[in-house]
Amino acid sequence: MKPSHLLAAIGVVAIWGGNFVVIKLGLDELPPLLLCALRFLFAAVPAVFFVKRPDVPLRSVLAYGLVMFGLQFAFLFGGMAFGISAGLASLALQLQSFLTIALAAWLLGDRPSGFQVGGALLALSGIGVVAANLGGDVSAQGLAAVILAALAWACGNLIAKRLGKVNMFALVVWASLVVPLPMFGLSLLLEGPARIAGSVAGMGWSAVASIAYLVYPTTLLGFAVWNRLLNLYPVASVAPLTLLVPVFGMASSVMVLQENLQTWKVAAFLFVILGLCVNQFGTRLYAGIRGARI
Repeated sequence: MKPSHLLAAIGVVAIWGGNFVVIKLGLDELPPLLLCALRFLFAAVPAVFFVKRPDVPLRSVLAYGLVMFGLQFAFLFGGMAFGISAGLASLALQLQSFLTIALAAWLLGDRPSGFQVGGALLALSGIGVVAANLGGDVSAQGLAAVILAALAWACGNLIAKRLGKVNMFALVVWASLVVPLPMFGLSLLLEGPARIAGSVAGMGWSAVASIAYLVYPTTLLGFAVWNRLLNLYPVASVAPLTLLVPVFGMASSVMVLQENLQTWKVAAFLFVILGLCVNQFGTRLYAGIRGARI
């Protein structure tokens, strides 16, 4: 990968990692479902008027939008509002990688390798460390909601896999259009018109900046650059860089939100990152070692 492209990839991953701090700041002023609705409203409009709809069935766009964007971010924003810190949310959400493997094995017949199973067990050990330290900046409801967000992401991955080759930027824009109406409806039902009106009336620059960050660098720019890199290079060269998302997520939460970094958080982080590394690189490293011995 060219140095300029590598820097671009790391920049996108840093944006995605810092995204969790921005969500937390946005949730200080807006309820989670309303924040989710506003994010995808502005991700879709006005871009949807300039980007051609992807060449896939409309039902696929609806399914992808509702699952990948609607359910995932409703649960993620809700979990962070219920009580899980930005850094731990960025970590727990990485369970999506292993849930994708499990769903693919169940629904598509893809058999996971021993390294993938081992990596999943290591990562689950890290989430177990988080679960063993409920209280303070981790609540049971918050952790459960973020795990459901990871499950929604995994389901979204399988929907995208079935689509085959598609303009992912166009899919992101049009799938974003699916979210606002049902999310505004849920916000009215669960958060109430009084809370919505009060939040909007009292919305300051922090909330506006949070929405802008979630829409433009995180959603539109991030996906555009990332999918361009996936078109230029093998997936195996690009995808592992997402391992840095929780690194940036934990670091930014400590620097910006002054989140405490206790020993158990470091242990959980190491378990999850090690599990992700075993999942991504285990088979290739083992093959390389065997080849060197032969």
